[in-house]
Amino acid sequence: MEAGPDLDYARTSDGVTIAYQVLGRGPAVVWLPSLGNLRAQWRVPVLRAAYEHLARSMTLVLYDGRGMGSSDRRIDPNELGLDAHLRDLDAVVTAAGLETTALLGYYHSAATAIAFAAEHPRRVTRMVLFGGAARMRDAMSPVQTQALLSLVDQDWDLFADTAAHAWLGWTAGESGRLVAEGFRSAAAPGVAKAWFAAAAGIDVTDRLPEVAAPTLVLHRQGERQIPVEVSRRLAETLPHGRLVELAGSSPTLFMADARGDLELVTRFLTGGDVVPPAVPATPPADGVTARELDVLRLLAAGESNAGIARSLGITVHTVERHTANLYRKIGARGRADATAYALRRGIA
Repeated sequence: MEAGPDLDYARTSDGVTIAYQVLGRGPAVVWLPSLGNLRAQWRVPVLRAAYEHLARSMTLVLYDGRGMGSSDRRIDPNELGLDAHLRDLDAVVTAAGLETTALLGYYHSAATAIAFAAEHPRRVTRMVLFGGAARMRDAMSPVQTQALLSLVDQDWDLFADTAAHAWLGWTAGESGRLVAEGFRSAAAPGVAKAWFAAAAGIDVTDRLPEVAAPTLVLHRQGERQIPVEVSRRLAETLPHGRLVELAGSSPTLFMADARGDLELVTRFLTGGDVVPPAVPATPPADGVTARELDVLRLLAAGESNAGIARSLGITVHTVERHTANLYRKIGARGRADATAYALRRGIA
């Protein structure tokens, strides 16, 4: 099942065909798309593992937005605003036969999830939002993000590689190559340019008070990406919002701490209580890099080198290199010393 389950197709009210997949059993959750290609995403081990994990407890619905992946690419580039995204989501929810569902809004699609939950308070049970904002310009304004978006028009291949590696933090190994290919094959450059331009104008701030669903706002970003204040403001404005700051700086879910992220999201979306906000670990003052910190956290949790490699989407050789550098920097003779160091620093 390298490309995931078979694709089904929904038809929007304005005649656009949307490709979607359904897997698993239990309460439904729709994972809204950002820029991507479902078939390509299934080839990334970390993403495939996340889909399969969520599907063990829930009915997981995935789809490609209009102009993306396996959905209809013959679209009007002027029809890529919020209303169009809402039509896509409504078509998928209806075609999948979901009377109620939770929503997972990721980056660009967070605003769509908010608007849909405000319009359909009885249909949306819970929400998890990551990397987005009610006013999308707030999430897209950091200098690094603007520099990345400037590449869409200049060099599409360079944009895809930079988005995967420099912005999201995937390594240059096989997983990083596959993520970049997912961006590259997601849409035609002209559609992607129009898509980002439309996103910059989306603002659902006035709909926040109408959201009845309990909402978990998750934040894990580097210094040059989305500021935590954006996520905090979103959580505080939602009537039933709660912010959890995740340790680490890789601006994605299910990679730096795959097990922790999946357990948190699954527990919340299946009706569990919102856990107290995690306290982000303070990076040690020993020259330890953010990626070495990710390795240390997984190592202290008892993961093998192979398990760390799977969680971070890197090779075992790269894990061994990070571990050797880490031991040298913190003066550890082995895993036991490193684990004790992590516990003392509040990293584990």
